Amino acid sequence: MCLAIFSLNQLPDWPLVIAANRDELHTRPTLHAGPWEDAAHILGGRDLEAGGTWLGMTSSGRIALLTNFREPTPRKLDAPSRGLLTENYLRSTDTAQTYTQIVQRDATAYNGFNLLVGDSQELWYYSNRSDTPAQRLNDGVFGLSNAVLNSPWPKVLRTRKALENHLSSAQKPSPEVLFSILQDTTPAAEHELPDTGVGLAREKILGSPFITDPRYGTRSTTIILQHIDGKAFFLERRYHASGQIEGENQWVVDTTQQKILA
Repeated sequence: MCLAIFSLNQLPDWPLVIAANRDELHTRPTLHAGPWEDAAHILGGRDLEAGGTWLGMTSSGRIALLTNFREPTPRKLDAPSRGLLTENYLRSTDTAQTYTQIVQRDATAYNGFNLLVGDSQELWYYSNRSDTPAQRLNDGVFGLSNAVLNSPWPKVLRTRKALENHLSSAQKPSPEVLFSILQDTTPAAEHELPDTGVGLAREKILGSPFITDPRYGTRSTTIILQHIDGKAFFLERRYHASGQIEGENQWVVDTTQQKILA
């Protein structure tokens, strides 16, 4: 997951809204979102190369989201999979606060990451590339990419503002509006781009919310809309390397009855 915008308690009937793009090598083996065969209460995609998931939800309403941290230093080849940080939370019964504190204790073993865990009542955020300890987020609208939360990268600022505008003028979030926000291929101005050590040409490719590139690009968009009645809508749209839609699915998660419905 490389770009996520989300809101907490910004609409009376919709306490949690998440829209996120997963950017990855097109050749990386992936299982698209669905209930897991070995854990039917978990809904999400699966990384078939290193294990874990970039974004998932349980039938009880637990949510976990992960982005990698882009940095110039070489990654540790023997580090555990960061995708297991999300999977382990979805499988556990620890509170979000307890879990992020446990992760913080062992954080140096991993390559750089941002982790968001919680439910519609509270969200906790932690990055092992920040001096800030695990923190519970206040109500608001947030943007997260491959730097710390709300870093002023052009695509973070643009999509976060678009989400704010949409929620300020709507009584309920529109999936199609959220999809369109994250399908934005408008490039950022060169002077606005961050310098993360990958070179200007690469920064330009990675600078738009939706990345279209033959080798590495946006593989899917996931939207989670949590209603106050306990039902959550989970939508996934998948893309070819060309950026064209490859397929899409949606589920209803009834967190009161703890059921995942196709």
